Amino acid sequence: MLKLDSAATFVAVAECGSISEAARRLELSKSVVSERLSELERTLGARLLHRTTRRLSITEDGRLFYERARRIVQDVAEASAEIAERRGELIGPLRISAPLSFGNLHLGPALYGFLAKHPRIDLTLDLDDRFVNMLAEGYDAVVRHGPVVDGHVIVKRLAASRRFLVASPGYLKAFGRPKTLEDLKRHKGIIYSNRGAADWRFKRARRLVTVRPETALRVNNGILMRDAAVAGLGLALLPGYFMQAELARRQLVIVDVGAEAEGATIYIAYPEDRRGSAKLRALTQWLRDAFGDPPHWEAAIPPVSR
Repeated sequence: MLKLDSAATFVAVAECGSISEAARRLELSKSVVSERLSELERTLGARLLHRTTRRLSITEDGRLFYERARRIVQDVAEASAEIAERRGELIGPLRISAPLSFGNLHLGPALYGFLAKHPRIDLTLDLDDRFVNMLAEGYDAVVRHGPVVDGHVIVKRLAASRRFLVASPGYLKAFGRPKTLEDLKRHKGIIYSNRGAADWRFKRARRLVTVRPETALRVNNGILMRDAAVAGLGLALLPGYFMQAELARRQLVIVDVGAEAEGATIYIAYPEDRRGSAKLRALTQWLRDAFGDPPHWEAAIPPVSR
C-alpha cells in the first residue's frame, strides 16, 4: 500500500535535487529518506530515481509520478489546513523565499509576531538574493523587491520601496559631489549585479533616464553594496530599507542630482493553485500591516543633503 509519507519524501527529493537537501527540508535523517524512497519504488514496482555517488536524476516514471504525487501531497496538506481553519486555526508547513538583506532586516522581525500568533504554522524561510523558481523549487510563496515575472502566480503588493543615490562624505570630498545626471557618468558606481545591465534609472520630466557610471564594484548583495559605499569606493543606488543607521550617523549622505531615482515595490507571490490558502492571505495582510504605508523604514530617512 502506498504511504503518503513516502510520496511526500519523493516530492521533496525531486524538488531539492538531492537526498541531503530533502532530508534537511523534512528534518529527517538521510537514511530515513533513502528508506522511504526504496519502499516507494518497491510498492510501485518502478525505479523513480537514478542514484550514483555524484548525482541524482529522475527517471521518466519518476517525472510522471512526481506530477501526480505533488498535487496529492499538496491537496492533503491543504485539506488538513482547511479543517483547522474551520476551528479558527492556521496550521501546517509554509515555505518562503526572500532576498537576503530585506529578509534579515525587515521580513524576519515581521514574521516573529506572525508565528507567535499562529504557533502551529511550520515556517521555513530561505534567504537568497537569486531569483528562485518558485514552482520548480517547491516554495509556497516568494517575497521579491521588484517585478515578479514568473508565470501562473498570484502577485500581491506589500510595500513601496524608494531608492536613493548615496555616497560617503569621504568619497564626495575626494571626487566631488555630482549635481546632475550627466555628472554621474564621471563617477564610480557600486552596481547590483543581479539587475543585469550596469544602469541607474532616474525620473526626469515624466520620463526615465538611464545613466551608466564607471563601475567600481559589482556585487549581488545589497548590504555589501552599502558597506562598500561607506568605505568610500563609489556612489551606490540603494533601497532605503537598509541604510537608516548609516544615514543617521552620516556615514552615508543622500546625493541630489536633480532627479528622483526609480523606485521599486516589495511583492509577495504564490502559485495560482494556492489562491485559496488562508495562511497566505493572513501572512500577506500581516506583512502589509507590519511594514506600513508608507513603510516604517523610510520615516527615519533624513532629508536630501544638497
